[in-house]
Amino acid sequence: MVSRSYSNLLELASGDSLTFSRAEKRLPRVKTVAGLLTEIDDETSNSVTSDAPSSISQDRIIIVGNQLPLRAQRRSDGNGEWIFSWDDDSLLLQLKDGLGEDVEVIYVGSLKEEISPSEQDDVAQTLLETFKCVPAFIPPDLFSKFYHGFCKQQLWPLFHYMLPLSPDLGGRFDRSLWRAYVSVNKIFADKVMEVISPDDDYVWVHDYHLMVLPTFLRRRFNRVKLGFFLHSPFPSSEIYRTLPVRDELLRALLNSDLIGFHTFDYARHFLSCCSRMLGLSYQSKRGYVGLEYYGRTVSIKILPVGIHLVQLQNVLDLPETEAKVAELQGQFRGQIILLGVDDMDIFKGISLKLLAMEQLLIQHPEKRGKVVLVQIANPARGRGKDVQEVQCETSATVKRINETFGRPGYEPVVLIDRSLHSYERLAYYVIAECCLVTAVRDGMNLIPYEYIICRQGNEKLDDVLGVGPSVPKKSMLVVSEFIGCSPSLSGAIRVNPWNIDAVAEAMDSALMVSESEKQLRHEKHYRYVSTHDVGYWANSFLQDLERSCRDHVRRRCWGIGFGLGFRVIALDPNFRKLSVEHIVSAYKRTKSRAILLDYDGAMLMQSSMSSTQNAEAVGILKNLCKDPKNVVFLVSGKDRETLDEWFSSCEKLGIAAEHGYFLRSSGNAEWETCVAVPDFDWKQIAEPVMQLYTETTDGSYIETKESALVWNYQYADRDFGSCQAKELLDHLESVLANEPVSVKSGLHMVEVKPQGVNKGLVAERLLATMKEKGMLPDFVLCIGDDRSDEDMFEVIISAMAGPSLSPVAEVFACTVGQKPSKAKYYLDDTSEILRMLQGLVAASEQAAKNATSQTSP
Repeated sequence: MVSRSYSNLLELASGDSLTFSRAEKRLPRVKTVAGLLTEIDDETSNSVTSDAPSSISQDRIIIVGNQLPLRAQRRSDGNGEWIFSWDDDSLLLQLKDGLGEDVEVIYVGSLKEEISPSEQDDVAQTLLETFKCVPAFIPPDLFSKFYHGFCKQQLWPLFHYMLPLSPDLGGRFDRSLWRAYVSVNKIFADKVMEVISPDDDYVWVHDYHLMVLPTFLRRRFNRVKLGFFLHSPFPSSEIYRTLPVRDELLRALLNSDLIGFHTFDYARHFLSCCSRMLGLSYQSKRGYVGLEYYGRTVSIKILPVGIHLVQLQNVLDLPETEAKVAELQGQFRGQIILLGVDDMDIFKGISLKLLAMEQLLIQHPEKRGKVVLVQIANPARGRGKDVQEVQCETSATVKRINETFGRPGYEPVVLIDRSLHSYERLAYYVIAECCLVTAVRDGMNLIPYEYIICRQGNEKLDDVLGVGPSVPKKSMLVVSEFIGCSPSLSGAIRVNPWNIDAVAEAMDSALMVSESEKQLRHEKHYRYVSTHDVGYWANSFLQDLERSCRDHVRRRCWGIGFGLGFRVIALDPNFRKLSVEHIVSAYKRTKSRAILLDYDGAMLMQSSMSSTQNAEAVGILKNLCKDPKNVVFLVSGKDRETLDEWFSSCEKLGIAAEHGYFLRSSGNAEWETCVAVPDFDWKQIAEPVMQLYTETTDGSYIETKESALVWNYQYADRDFGSCQAKELLDHLESVLANEPVSVKSGLHMVEVKPQGVNKGLVAERLLATMKEKGMLPDFVLCIGDDRSDEDMFEVIISAMAGPSLSPVAEVFACTVGQKPSKAKYYLDDTSEILRMLQGLVAASEQAAKNATSQTSP
């Protein structure tokens, strides 16, 4: 049987028995819309589960990138046909090394070359059958707006910390370019949908060009197994928040199951943006970082990409490489080579490196004639005025340095600003004593990794260099602290590229390091780079993606939201939304009802700044209490005087103030305490500590109650407030260790209260009181919204197996929002809770009318 996994084109071309289940017939092409999309299409948007199960029995991964890992050219014999071949330098192709032999790979992306519409069908079929590539054909004008417009003028500069303070510094936000970006992402999504088997396939999306693609795929297939890796930096929240479509991009990324970053800094910035702009918090559990997003856990992966070792070693083995190394040895005989290899763009810091070289020659005249900086400047990927300015500045600086310090037979700076063959570039690595990377901002940068492998060399290159096989290899690195590979190179000399003097000093230090030190640093780096190659990176990412998608099957999912605000709600099968019809039906057929309601957050929004009662909620409670079959109890964290004033009209309403410390069974009853507390001397210890944190945390305040002290940071900076709350919790636990109190953290607050006081006591008191009166509840409704309400849920659920409830009791423990809870049901917000309670009131009123009509003559 022929495997569906092929390592190269030769395997695909050999044998007549090759079959490809999705290519045996011409695939219907999804229409490529040349226009701009302003909204996500509504068709098929209501999909809850995936389509019919796939017949594929083995793992398959669909890799999506801006460009396919292919090279294309026209035949030279005049018939004009296209010739395609693999691009061995493409990361998307190289990562296949980390996949198992039985993993089938499908590529989705665009082509660098423009294919005429008349040829697109034939080219698409050829690429699918021969290379398992699905091309996305983007109209040239749309692609220009997408790539050269939004990607390169807006996202790329912003992600590299360049704000559009003027038209010359990046591009001002242009809504038409954003629409083009969304349109192209939609076209890519359509191409993925042509080949995906959503129940079985994994999808791996790459880089900032396709950041909204996860939303399109999640909208169509709620349970799609989707990973995203960002290869650029992710800026700090202060930079990112300037982007007008910041929320749309964040929410789109959160439709992935796993989001990958090269460094912890990039991941930290992303998490901070999610916290500050979307109000999401993250947790770290057993080494894994995850964000809870509407019932789904979005995992965060931090792992820098590696290089393709085999490809590099194959190039090093070429005779052309040996010849080039020999040539360069002769050219630079008696000189020490410093090497820089960079793309010609504004963020690579080429001019800063040249200025540091100039400073080195000024401060150390003895280096003149001995040290040469070879700067390889790869052609720029983008285009624009900034690229031209960098080219002009680089040429002018090189000319000035060479005119000042050069002499016959010695040129301090050699600038190579043309495309080099791979073997030529690697030959320069081999002869360089030190490699310099002074980028001011770069997502990863694999130049130092390539340099280390080339300095390790092989036996043939050792012969060319005149080095014995037993001689330890050596290398030195000077790297910017602002590039992604810097944290993994602990033996490198890290520099701030903006500090010209420090970079010059680092260059001198690199040359002065002892031979044994160079060998130790090289050995350490080589051990890391050779074991953390691109295959290791890909395999590690896919393992985490598989783990992140493990519980997809058992989750119930449905989509909500419009446009790019779409997201999927995923819930445990046993945790479901409370149906108003269901609870009203149970309410009507029961005769002894216990209703326990949390007021703060459940019937009154937590974010509300109002200091008055919710009139609608008061009216509902008053009407519920009118039904003689109901015993209604309200629980609140507020003080008893406030609750007395707010609910004075509800005479039959039971109230628990300060989370259950004070209880009153009805409006006519006296307040009583549920826990005996001898004194509150501990307040004299806790309050000064809280005051200290209030003074240092703008927006925080202390809420003083009879039984408790609460430090609230609801209006403080979210991150700083959370950090201060952790410190305060630790501080209070320390100073109150010998006091009869408990210190707990909740939603935007830290509370100190007497031990044993919790809302569970209220639930126990309610059930005990009803039992004493001979009323065994056959209907129980308990609603809460935060961690403190879990005590009520626990008591109610435990009572189901005891004598406190009727054997046929119907119990509804309900929380607000989708989150881990002991409750079985949830409602989305306060408005839904009030609407549900209004339904119960309507049922009581209807029952009262019916009873009146039956008793009247």
